[in-house]
Amino acid sequence: MRALNGRKLLLALSDVFFIVFGTIITNLIFSRYFPYYANGYRVILYVAVVDSILCMLVLYAMGAYSKSWRAFKWKDYLFCALGMAIGQGMSLLIFYVLGKPVSKLFFLVNFIIITVAVLLFRLVFRKTFVILTDAGRYTGKDRTLIVGAGNAARMILNEIDAAKYDTDNPSSEIEVVGLVDDSPSKIHTRLNGVKVLGNTKDIPEITESLEVDQIIFAIPSCTESDKKRILEICSKTKCHIKVIPYIGNLLFDDDHTELISQAADIKIEDLLGRDPITFDKEDIKSLINGKRCLVTGGGGSIGSELVRQIAKYNPEQIIIVDIYENNAYEIQQEVIMEHGDSVNIETIISSIRDYDKMDKIFKKYRPNLVFHAAAHKHVPLMEVVPEEAVKNNIFGTFNVATLAELYKADKFVMISTDKAVNPTNVMGCTKRVCEMIIQYKAQHSTHTEFVTTRFGNVLGSNGSVIPLFRRQIESGKPVTVTHPDIIRYFMTIPEAVSLVLEAGAMASGGEIFVLDMGEPVKIVTLAENLIRMYGKVPYEDVEIKFTGLRPGEKLYEELLMDEEGLKQTSNKKIFIGNQININSEELLTQLDEIEKYAEENDSEKVVDKLAEMVPTFNHKTND
Repeated sequence: MRALNGRKLLLALSDVFFIVFGTIITNLIFSRYFPYYANGYRVILYVAVVDSILCMLVLYAMGAYSKSWRAFKWKDYLFCALGMAIGQGMSLLIFYVLGKPVSKLFFLVNFIIITVAVLLFRLVFRKTFVILTDAGRYTGKDRTLIVGAGNAARMILNEIDAAKYDTDNPSSEIEVVGLVDDSPSKIHTRLNGVKVLGNTKDIPEITESLEVDQIIFAIPSCTESDKKRILEICSKTKCHIKVIPYIGNLLFDDDHTELISQAADIKIEDLLGRDPITFDKEDIKSLINGKRCLVTGGGGSIGSELVRQIAKYNPEQIIIVDIYENNAYEIQQEVIMEHGDSVNIETIISSIRDYDKMDKIFKKYRPNLVFHAAAHKHVPLMEVVPEEAVKNNIFGTFNVATLAELYKADKFVMISTDKAVNPTNVMGCTKRVCEMIIQYKAQHSTHTEFVTTRFGNVLGSNGSVIPLFRRQIESGKPVTVTHPDIIRYFMTIPEAVSLVLEAGAMASGGEIFVLDMGEPVKIVTLAENLIRMYGKVPYEDVEIKFTGLRPGEKLYEELLMDEEGLKQTSNKKIFIGNQININSEELLTQLDEIEKYAEENDSEKVVDKLAEMVPTFNHKTND
């Protein structure tokens, strides 16, 4: 059992005093008003001693002495009263067994007096303690709890100590009030004079009792599952949370080894519970180095990240093609600002639907690598105008793939989606047709290697639920989730793009590369965690409203069609689906027909034709 510290010892001694004093007062009352029930002073001494021992043992067993003053709540006072009742009852029983009965009325009155005294002392002392400690400890600094009591925590404490008198250093604004660690041997020890107050399960109680402002997660070698578990506990507090990056992502040089400056705000992806995916940078470098790379949809969330990562691997040229000039301009300027003249970048505003314009682009720049990210991706919007999804996704893809083959690009990498598997919406179905087109091209190409990459939802992308949830929380509106059971696979944008690049390096033609994305995440859990990250309580401070499934939406997504099978690659997180043989004549005939319906803007015939082309298309309107 844990030893009692000074404050808790004071609490225990005060209990003994009030039990003894209360028993004497009770006997004086009985001597004056109920002399028949009064007891001799020797009996009173026995009662006081036995009561004190039993009540203290019961209170200790119930944890009454393990709580800090600040953490006391009404239920703790209730437990104290219950402990006093149990102790008094045991005392009464002992006196009867010993043949020295004491009046039940005496014990009842005594119980009331000493219990009121014990609880009143706790209440008054707690208020006095809080007032005095608050008055004496306010420093204007961020009261901080560090998770982890290892080398990273030691480095942080050293940084804070070194910055104590440097008001220009942000570390001087941090006051560490304690540490937590799950190693039993570290509990109640001290690191650089700071006490390890408990384990990670104690975080909510510690942060509340010590009025912690921020938590620094300082276990850079922590496994992802443990990190998720601990950060979920932290996110249930009202503290600002910062996370020290993984060891491999920490930056050090000869003159600087600071950790605090590298601590980043907790991100929603920190709560996904999936180990970071690693990629072979040498393979990607050999793919990109010295090549002309064309990125369609280069201003979008995936396309712009493709441009960022490609720029790091010394390409001969990057050609951004996008119909939306603002995003295309932004990524162009970002690359110029980051790399200067070392990266040759061209930005062309054009639509992939325009074959003639795309032909001119391919003829002029002759790209070695084509990354096809342009597409209409918004599920509900494409349900309203399926013909636009067909024009842009299917025939835009056909145009770019045809020109890549015509101008002998080395590789063509198309970005698909898990919604293409057994699709229930128009967008997913058109992406499945795009996969069929790429497989058809792969069957007939003599030079270009065609490949598809497929992954789930991307955190922070255009149309992602996260930006929507953030806007709703920040504006004080309810967070809208379509269904309490809806689940999705998630990955980060950099991971998605690294997959695209590594798939391009692995490709020999015709494959569909699928990422093992771990366990799917419930959208409602994602919403709850995001609300907590804003320091709010789900369903209390922020309402979560269930709006019902949207047209074409399903509760879960699949990553691989049954008939494709799986084959592992050198990267244990990447699998290859076997190529499905495409009947070329049938596909081309169907494309001619659906193009005619799309040009006529006949939505009904477009959807019917999609269902014919993709037998697994189970179109649902969710009316």
